[in-house]
This record gives sequence, C-alpha cells and structure tokens, in this order.
Amino acid sequence: MEYRIPLFALNYGPEEEKAVLATLRSKWISMGPRTAELEETFSRTLGSPHAVAVTNCTAALHLALEVLGIGPNDEVIVPSLTFVATVNAVRYVGARPVFCDVTAPGDLNMNPCHAEQLVTPRTRAITVMHYGGFPCNMDAVMALAAKHGLAVVEDACHGPLSEYRGRKLGTIGDIGCFSFFSNKNISTGEGGMMVMKQSEHAEKARRLRSHGMTTLSYERAKGHAVSYDVVAPGYNYRLDDIRASLALAQLERLPGDLEKRARIRERYLERLRDVEEVAVPFAADSGFVSNYIFPIVLGKADAARREAVREYLHARGIQTSVHYPPVHRFSIYRGIGGELPQTEAAADTEITLPMHGMLKMEEVDYVTDMLKQAVWATLKK
Repeated sequence: MEYRIPLFALNYGPEEEKAVLATLRSKWISMGPRTAELEETFSRTLGSPHAVAVTNCTAALHLALEVLGIGPNDEVIVPSLTFVATVNAVRYVGARPVFCDVTAPGDLNMNPCHAEQLVTPRTRAITVMHYGGFPCNMDAVMALAAKHGLAVVEDACHGPLSEYRGRKLGTIGDIGCFSFFSNKNISTGEGGMMVMKQSEHAEKARRLRSHGMTTLSYERAKGHAVSYDVVAPGYNYRLDDIRASLALAQLERLPGDLEKRARIRERYLERLRDVEEVAVPFAADSGFVSNYIFPIVLGKADAARREAVREYLHARGIQTSVHYPPVHRFSIYRGIGGELPQTEAAADTEITLPMHGMLKMEEVDYVTDMLKQAVWATLKK
C-alpha cells in the first residue's frame, strides 16, 4: 500500500548522487579514503577523540562489548524497550542480558533506579538506548557506573547530534554506537559508527572490524604497506566507501533536517496538548534532539485498542509503527529477569506517528485530526 502520509521519507537529493558518482569514478569502492574522511568528520562533529566506521549499529554494539572485555559469565544491564540488536550483541560475546524497566510513560528511557537494583557481582556493563533521540539520565547512569566499576555503552542509533547537558549523545559513556540504516537520521541503507575516548579502544575496534588484520587493503594498494599480520580472530565489519560517501552527504544536511523535525515536533505538541487520551513522551524536554521518531502513548488502552487506533489511521492513509515490541517477550529471551511493568504498559499502548523533515504542517494537522477521531471512535467501543 502506498500511504498518503508515510512514517518516513528519504531526503536524498543531488548531493548524494554526486557523492556516490565521485566515489565510483575514483575506482575505489571498498573501505578507503571516503570512510577515513567520514570517521574524521564524524569525530570532529561530535567532539569525540575517535570514530570507527562499521557495517551497521549491530556490529558497533558487538565490537563495543568485545573491546571493553565483556565475555562469558558477565552480565550487562539493558533495556527491553529497544530493537533486539541492543540485546543480541550481549549474547554475541557470551554474556547475559539483564533487563531494566523504563522510567515512566513520559520517559521511555532506562530507569537508573531500577538499574541499580539489578547490579550483581557479575555485572560488568550497562547499555543504554536513547529512545527516539531523547537522552537517558546520564548523570545517574554514569554515577551508577562509577559506583560499581561498570562500563557504559550508549546505543545512540536514534540520536545523532542529540545533546545531554551540552554534550553529544554517544560521547558520554565509554563507547557510543550509531546507525545509518535506511530510516535513520543519517541514511546509507546499511552502516554504522562507533565513537570512543580511548585510543586503545579505537585501535582494537579497527583491528576487529577487519579480520584482526594489521593493515588494510587500501593501504597495501597505495603502497603504504606490503604485508599484514593477523593479531585477533576479527570480523568483516567494514564500511565501504560508497556508503561512506552517502553518509558524508547526509551528515552535511543533518543540522537542517533536525531543525525541520524540531518544528514538526512543536506542531504535533501544539495539536495534541489538550487531548486527554494521548500522552507524548518527553513532552517537557527542551534540549536539542534528533527527533528520530514521534511516539505517543494512549491512555485507557491496551494492545487491542492500540491496534484499533492504528488500523483506523491505516485506513485513512497514515502509516504508523510501534517502537518497540519488548525484547523480553521474544521467545529467545522469555523468562529472563523479573517484572517490567512500565515497559509492558508502554509496549502495549505506544504508537509511532510519521516524522521526517519533509512532512508538511498540513500533513501533521491531518494526522492529528485523524488520531483524535481514532481515539474517540475506539473509546466508544
């Protein structure tokens, strides 16, 4: 079905086409100079000492835990209200995920108070996911990590350029991970980035992403190296220069896109402010954020009513989604950990409305008008 108002719209233009064409004409399309340029630009933009480009955010999360020395018999505190990759990465290194509840319907990020209750002698790290690009309470998270000697991984896939107290998300913990998937703020189809403070972490990540090799094929092709050693059983997590060129073009247009998203969010908030049946998470947040998605939470609802509202919108040409089915409900993770009442309540009542920089204000008005109709129509049932 072609929606009248899709959830997301790609914002590519001539800049992306020119960037890819230039890379093709350079005769080097695998990881090389464009990837190095992207790493330098990303590092400078976020104010992080090091950036390492990888194939996707899942690879970034995996390498982050491996670089930090997390392994079998270790525990990592993770949110359940996230995409499953956040949790799968813990399994990749043989560690055990421990699910943490979210704070409240108005704050769908990890609850630091609950996280502290989950710490055991086996806990080695916390992975936070900045929901929708809105920052977790990183002061509390970092204080908890310092108190118990834990590493902190930031899953910042929703939050390029989002800020927490003047610092960019991803640069506060030990390692930050970003996604360039097709529907993200920076879109290359596939792709990801790691940022970190310590040079030894960056060096290890670079080795592991390319089979544990000590030199790259581009270095050897240009005569900067003639051989290589393999110092670790690494992976093929390299980003190619075609996608890196797309990311550079997207990174350049990102600030303007985020400004548009901020205005769209304000319109949504204005239109939904007096709708008692609809709560907007992070409504009071006034910081600079990516506005990757626009979530709402229905009152007096359950999963059945939520789906009825979504179907009402679907029938009127409005695409919606759910962020996210909680990971602890999936078969592979069922039975792990205790109760997560706030997570489950949010998971059953959250709807993600269209959000992208090309949305027109009259389209936002149409979405909110239809949402109001859907809320009252389903309430009567």
